Amino acid sequence: MTCNVCGVNEATIHLTEIVNSQMMEVHLCETCAQEKGTDFKTHFSLDDLLGSMGAMSEQIKQGEKKASSLCCSGCGMTYEEFGKTGRLGCATCYDAFSKMLIPLIKRIQRSTHHVGKKPSKIPRAARSVHDLRVLQDRLRKSVQVEAFEDAAKLRDEIKHIEDKIKKGKKPKNE
Repeated sequence: MTCNVCGVNEATIHLTEIVNSQMMEVHLCETCAQEKGTDFKTHFSLDDLLGSMGAMSEQIKQGEKKASSLCCSGCGMTYEEFGKTGRLGCATCYDAFSKMLIPLIKRIQRSTHHVGKKPSKIPRAARSVHDLRVLQDRLRKSVQVEAFEDAAKLRDEIKHIEDKIKKGKKPKNE
């Protein structure tokens, strides 16, 4: 794509602006961007990029060699076999391959624990633990966005549920 200003050089800077629901794109070469007063520059060379990709490739190969040598003590399945079938052989496989499975599960399901619906006839203890986990996640998010008033309320609610769990009573919001 050529530069919108000079129409000669290759555009390396692409700006998109949305004003009143209308999108406007500007494509500039580095020379025109500098002349217009923008301070955009490419901060890497192609050689650096290709060199770092080679190093990453080597690290991936080393990780694959380590993973292929792993074997489940319960059923004898290797991580390589899991990669081919997409299915684990037994419950022990989760422990044997945990270092590779946890990032995989996070990437696919965005979490390592269940965050969906829960059965309506779930035992109280399990329901309380699920509710507690949801509240702790909401508390973490409130602290991250610095909503400290909400975080304080959630903290108190978590403490209340934890106290009820310790006493073996049903929490108030059930």
